[in-house]
Amino acid sequence: MPHPFVQVPKWLSIWLLTMISVGVFAAQPEPKELFWEDMVPKGFIAPEVTVDHLNNMSQAAPNAPVLPELNGQYVKIPGFVVPLEGTAELTTEFLLVPYFGACIHVPPPPSNQIVYVTFKNGVPIDNLYDAVWVVGKLSTDGWSGDIATVGYTLEGVEVLPYE
Repeated sequence: MPHPFVQVPKWLSIWLLTMISVGVFAAQPEPKELFWEDMVPKGFIAPEVTVDHLNNMSQAAPNAPVLPELNGQYVKIPGFVVPLEGTAELTTEFLLVPYFGACIHVPPPPSNQIVYVTFKNGVPIDNLYDAVWVVGKLSTDGWSGDIATVGYTLEGVEVLPYE
């Protein structure tokens, strides 16, 4: 009578056990909670917002310094969403900002206080008035758009309610 289990070659068994033991198949690590003050180099003070003769306000520090040690970290950052691209149901690109109305109703904060976030398949954003946590891989690669220059980018994995 044949054995009811499939024979697995010994080398494959060893490889699978090795991969599991080094965590290749492990779940994503717990993200590091970052707050906006954690993303600014010590001693950096943003300049005052300037207003021109037409009452136009400009971004206070479009080339504010970032922290290189944050590059590549898996993080969780709270903030408000300023949608850039997507559909009525799913947002694929947005700016994460530290306070409601930034980049829309008031001048953009310094570039090291804005994160350009992308979600390859999009993510639902239920209410722009509500703060959220955004989880993903942070990069110190900047981004520039019509409404602001940004110091950080993030490959989004998840958006959670801010609680």
